[in-house]
Amino acid sequence: MALSVSRKIYREILNERVFSTPLLIARHCFSSAQTAPNIPHSAKKGRLLTGATIGLVIVGGTYVYTVDEATFCGWLFSATKLVNPFFALLDPEVAHRLAVSAAARGWIPREKRPDPSNIGLEVWGRKFSNPIGLAAGFDKNAEAVDGLLGLGFGFVEVGSVTPVPQEGNPKPRIFRLPEGALINRCGFNGEGVVAVAKRLDAQHGKRKLDETSRNPSSSTDEAKHRGKAGPGILGVNLGKNKTSEDAAADYVQGVHTLSQYADYLVINVSSPNTPGLRMLQGRKQLEDLVKKVQAARDEMQWGKEGPPPLLVKIAPDLSKEDLEDIAAVALALCLDGLIISNTTVSRPDPVSKNPVAREVGGLSGKPLFNLSTNILKEMYVLTKGKIPLIGCGGVSSGGDAYQKIRAGATLVQLYTAFGYGGPALIPQIKAELAECLERDGFKFITEAVGVDCR
Repeated sequence: MALSVSRKIYREILNERVFSTPLLIARHCFSSAQTAPNIPHSAKKGRLLTGATIGLVIVGGTYVYTVDEATFCGWLFSATKLVNPFFALLDPEVAHRLAVSAAARGWIPREKRPDPSNIGLEVWGRKFSNPIGLAAGFDKNAEAVDGLLGLGFGFVEVGSVTPVPQEGNPKPRIFRLPEGALINRCGFNGEGVVAVAKRLDAQHGKRKLDETSRNPSSSTDEAKHRGKAGPGILGVNLGKNKTSEDAAADYVQGVHTLSQYADYLVINVSSPNTPGLRMLQGRKQLEDLVKKVQAARDEMQWGKEGPPPLLVKIAPDLSKEDLEDIAAVALALCLDGLIISNTTVSRPDPVSKNPVAREVGGLSGKPLFNLSTNILKEMYVLTKGKIPLIGCGGVSSGGDAYQKIRAGATLVQLYTAFGYGGPALIPQIKAELAECLERDGFKFITEAVGVDCR
């Protein structure tokens, strides 16, 4: 699509501006009996600039006409690196808001190249073209699902979504660190389940209409594997309001309102920025909560595809006993998966030496990688590899994603690295991951899951 649009633009420029306009000017200014007048120096500069511009247009037009779509797509993704320094100059929350708006309006490249065949997999009966997902926190209000999936993510998780809209904590509440990290204390700021449901409903209806017009004979099975978000999987992360005294009621409301649009649901009990939330990770509290949410989901009407899988997102700041309790609950209640992990309240080196580290909030990014990966390994062993795990925390390269997979992750998520690296990071991670698998002799990504824990 981008290639065809570019060709159309260049065609118009070449036909109307390059060839027509100079000829008309020439006919108007000179006759066969006239000689060219003296041209002022400033006019000569202007004409030189015009000539150079026309030359660039011709060269660029020739490139667009001749290059294949995959090469042009790669060029577009690489070009986004030029914008990163501009975003780095902005306040972190302003930069985040601009990035979401750009994705929502389609002002970002769209991946046209197929993913490497060795990184595709099937989880929960859904086909993922690749295991690299965008974690919750970036698109809190489901404004840019189509644009973000178009970047080539295998799945995108929106939220956290609370029942009632809330402003979150006072600003400033996001802080950059030079070590490729962020500290945030946003506090589940968002528009609430009603606004998100309306937005997802509109997107869902548009996708169904587009699919029908493109391929009326597409099967239900194929549609399921494409996911409810079209060519990609959509996760919905559920949170609770700060002032709510009944956490279970908040999550149940989220299930009732949003589960019909989700390929999977997440109970977020691990954000450090909502008072009392992490206490829900205790064995008794978590067991009661999961039972109520599962019951709410299962009592709804579902088609052949059944209800969306239910996952729990946990913190990296847990003791061995805490992890054992969570694993026991997950196995006993047949939980569909765990996300490991959320942000940390600790400040590992080298972040601990930075004055910004004194800010209250959850730390994400590169310094979280080792901590979250160690927790991932422990949970894979505790659950005996029976539950799909999503590895999250500090992933910024294909090598990082590969380490998470070897540590027990079936899928991988990132957020902070995407904020720093932009769209160009996504194809880079997928290519590096495919190379790691090939280097170590794995034909399929599922063969590498948990190999470091066996």
